[in-house]
Amino acid sequence: MKATIFHNLAPKAALRNIGPGETPRVTNVELFFDLVYVFAIIQLSHFLLAHDNWVGALEAVTLFAAAWWAWNYTSWATNWLDPDHASGRVLMIVLMACALLMAIAIPHAFSSRAGLFVGAYVAMALIRAGYMSIVFRGEQMGRNYAQLCAWSAISGVFWIAGVVFPSARLELWIIAVVIDYSAPYVGFWLPGQGATPMDSWPLRGLHLLERNQQVFIIALGESILLMGGLLVSQSLGAGVIAAAAIGFLLIITLWWIYFVHLAEAGEHSFEHAADHTRLARAGLAYAHGVMVCGAIVVAVAIELIVAHPHDAIHAPTALFAFAGPTIFLVGSAMFHRTMASKLPVCYLLAGVALAAWAWLALTMHLNGLWLGGGMLVVMITLAATAHREGAAV
Repeated sequence: MKATIFHNLAPKAALRNIGPGETPRVTNVELFFDLVYVFAIIQLSHFLLAHDNWVGALEAVTLFAAAWWAWNYTSWATNWLDPDHASGRVLMIVLMACALLMAIAIPHAFSSRAGLFVGAYVAMALIRAGYMSIVFRGEQMGRNYAQLCAWSAISGVFWIAGVVFPSARLELWIIAVVIDYSAPYVGFWLPGQGATPMDSWPLRGLHLLERNQQVFIIALGESILLMGGLLVSQSLGAGVIAAAAIGFLLIITLWWIYFVHLAEAGEHSFEHAADHTRLARAGLAYAHGVMVCGAIVVAVAIELIVAHPHDAIHAPTALFAFAGPTIFLVGSAMFHRTMASKLPVCYLLAGVALAAWAWLALTMHLNGLWLGGGMLVVMITLAATAHREGAAV
């Protein structure tokens, strides 16, 4: 049924011409769009490094939520949109410019560049949804995107209000994020219009899974960029080299857990499931956002450890060291629960072990090498045992 719907939509000029059973290929324009997110993730990492307190962390999560949702909705749109069509290229370039403005604004998004950040984000949401509703005019998908556009406008009121009322900026932007993220779960319901049924979004899940894998690689690349940039300007003593080796191996464990333990489960599910849209909503839009967020926090933890390998750690370093891998594991568990209907116990145990080690390292005034080494032991153990415990399909 859904394949037929998708096929009937395809002949429109700006849409992908995909036959039943085919998976849309990832185009160069989509990869070109992702270049902006290399910069955006760097900006988010630097923001978190510069605001290492609870308020700063909440602000960073809010900014990340907006950046991720802008990327996520764009990736969903290119599941149907033909990015190689002339109008599709123009749309992607416009969205890319908006994403670049968001990234430029991130360091001062809660101060002097709040208007730039919000203006780019809201414009990106309305332009994308408005364009898609026009392309799909007369179809069910046109109604779907029109209702999505309405929800983007509603959340936009709160984003803009946060610019106008700086004293309540964080609170208003959190409300806006909640509206944006809850909209799919209520089917973009509107008075008099009702909700958009999940089966009216004829998604090709393998294309979207590949796109999410690519952005996760970008997030891991941020750790390499941060660590490499630090090593270029730092004396390469034994402690720094040891800390860098620990950081590099931590990045490898995240890659290993994701691509060895999780990727096959996702591919298997999308190849055999009838309802790609529900899988993609929970397993990609939400779970992958959590995993990418975790990878960014891991990059910050590695930066702090490599910068001060012999110094006794402080609370922010211990918290980042615990939070980064744990957030990643929460997203991994969400993804695996969605794709394989399992909740790996080993992920929970690893999170407990990371929390215990971070607390112990802080209370005993251990240095960064000890903190990073303990993290690495936990993550290597997880990577080695998760498969045997059935975490992989």
